[in-house]
Amino acid sequence: QVQLVESGGGVVQAGGSLRLSCAASESIDMFINMGWYRQAPGEQRRLVATITSGSATKYADSVKGRFIISRDNTKNTVTLQMNSLKPEDTAVYYCNAFLVPRDYWGQGTQVSVSS
Repeated sequence: QVQLVESGGGVVQAGGSLRLSCAASESIDMFINMGWYRQAPGEQRRLVATITSGSATKYADSVKGRFIISRDNTKNTVTLQMNSLKPEDTAVYYCNAFLVPRDYWGQGTQVSVSS
């Protein structure tokens, strides 16, 4: 059973930075796609950024130019560097990994950005 464990969330002022990490219990080489999603209170879970096994990246329009996703296959981790944070970035952030035929999710980490 694949396990994903997020870390790095917290409280930060607007304009600040946070770095989220996702550690996988298995080699991430086997995952077709990994990424970060977020869910704010009363809203649906939404894509933030994804990275393929070939390191192709995709970002939500709202975070382009501010967030950077990367992966380290030697450490089995995926990282989300979040810069120029805004209050609207406040949410629970979830790590995701896709391996046919299913998705795997972490437990989530809270990010709160104060104005």
